[in-house]
Amino acid sequence: MNKMKLAMAIMSLLALNSPVQAEEKLKGKIKHVLMVSIDGLHALDVANYIATHKDSALSELSEHGVTYSNAKTPANSDSFPGMLALATGGSPISHGLLYDVSYNRSTVYLDSACATPLYGNVQVYDESIDSYSMVNGIPVSNNVIDPNQLPYYRNEQNQCVHKYPHNSVLTNTIFEVVKEQGGLTAWADKHPAYDILNGPSGSGVVDFYAPEITNVGGLDSTVSVVCTGQNDDLKVTAILNQIQGKNHDGSIRSGGVPAVFGMNFQAVSVGQKLAINNKDKSCSSTSSLDGKSGGYLDGSGTPTEVLAYGLDHTDASLKSMISALKTAGIYESTLFIVTAKHGQSPINPELVNKPGHFADLVAALPDAGTNPAAQAIATAANCPGPVCGFVQDDDIALIWLGDQTQTQMITDYLNTNAKALFIEDVLSGNELKLKFNDPLKDAATPDIIVQPITGTIYTGSSKKNAEHGGLAYSDTNVGLIVSNPEIRERIVKSPVATSQVAPTILESLNINPNKLKAVVKEGTQILPFLFNN
Repeated sequence: MNKMKLAMAIMSLLALNSPVQAEEKLKGKIKHVLMVSIDGLHALDVANYIATHKDSALSELSEHGVTYSNAKTPANSDSFPGMLALATGGSPISHGLLYDVSYNRSTVYLDSACATPLYGNVQVYDESIDSYSMVNGIPVSNNVIDPNQLPYYRNEQNQCVHKYPHNSVLTNTIFEVVKEQGGLTAWADKHPAYDILNGPSGSGVVDFYAPEITNVGGLDSTVSVVCTGQNDDLKVTAILNQIQGKNHDGSIRSGGVPAVFGMNFQAVSVGQKLAINNKDKSCSSTSSLDGKSGGYLDGSGTPTEVLAYGLDHTDASLKSMISALKTAGIYESTLFIVTAKHGQSPINPELVNKPGHFADLVAALPDAGTNPAAQAIATAANCPGPVCGFVQDDDIALIWLGDQTQTQMITDYLNTNAKALFIEDVLSGNELKLKFNDPLKDAATPDIIVQPITGTIYTGSSKKNAEHGGLAYSDTNVGLIVSNPEIRERIVKSPVATSQVAPTILESLNINPNKLKAVVKEGTQILPFLFNN
């Protein structure tokens, strides 16, 4: 009997001190969620950095957080679908966007009367849709969208209006849901085109800030990890202001600290991609890093000096956010989420292969001039008008065809020439429909998706050593830490998806995750080992 009592006492002590019991304290306590996307951040980067930087912000957050070391983006790992996974709880099968520059078979119009239809169109949502001003003879973005750069479409009320990025999002976002529940929302990102986060309502993000990182005809901050870090700093300042209950620009407002807010960092992504830092000297901030290569030194993820700068600069920014939360007295009531929209491929520099753009490789095949499959790809890649398709490539190739009846013929042709085209897999037909919507029924889904051999980037550019957008492991396996002082340190190796972040955010704020339409449609669950689930 004494042994039984002793065993029961030990079990009681274990229960009282279990992670589940500790995390139950989060119920009703979380008032704010601060989410940051460190674009390009792999799970391996997180592990390596924490191992070598014990006093880092990432280390502190992990010491009282759950680190999901096998987190993956749910679809092709580009910025738009990656960010929308975090914000909607879904993938392109719900939110409808696969790339910032893509193709859509739905009708838009070229005039304000919606009288001149364009059946099938390239859908451009990048820095080129910004409003610009000339400053000392150089174009500088006004950090807002120029509606004159957008086509028109008929909305649900049959009104002929400009088609903003948010009009292409098919499901609601966490920002819309939290705002509907009376919470304040804010976000900062790299292009005004991240208007997508406003969701279909167009107004989900109350305090939106998007200092353009790539000015068309002007400064492209991404030529240098230092200039990129300076652009990140603008957004960090916005977060620090919001932690103080101010607007992103420091102006006074009522409403307190946002319930959901955050930003994206670009310095790590740029540090991974740069072949030569500040090669053209267009970044005026000179640095000892100028002329040096970015990326990794080896397949184990050892960063170059350029990438190490991006990691250190970003971690210092996270540390400033932690300090500000503590000063404001809200660190304990804030769920701090560190993750990434996408990874970057490849990690191993020995795998880098830049053979040229995909359509150009097809055009160089011996029978390209006579084979109807090759000619169809050439037509899509050099579309002179509507209804002939589009080819988008990075470390993936997305192909929209003008004639969808040619899909199987082209698939067979690509598979036959897989070696010459550096192809690992060609997704179309039933194989494509296992992961994406049916392109015969969905206006945005490509007819064919080409996943190249790991390390292949379909470009001839000498500027980058890595890229994102594909389905490769180093594209999709990203860092994910969910942190709060009440959470005990834990590493979860079972697979999770970054889309699970969105319902987890709502759950932490005591809002029903099923208010997100993508969560309901795709059955997205909240992240495990939080909130006693």
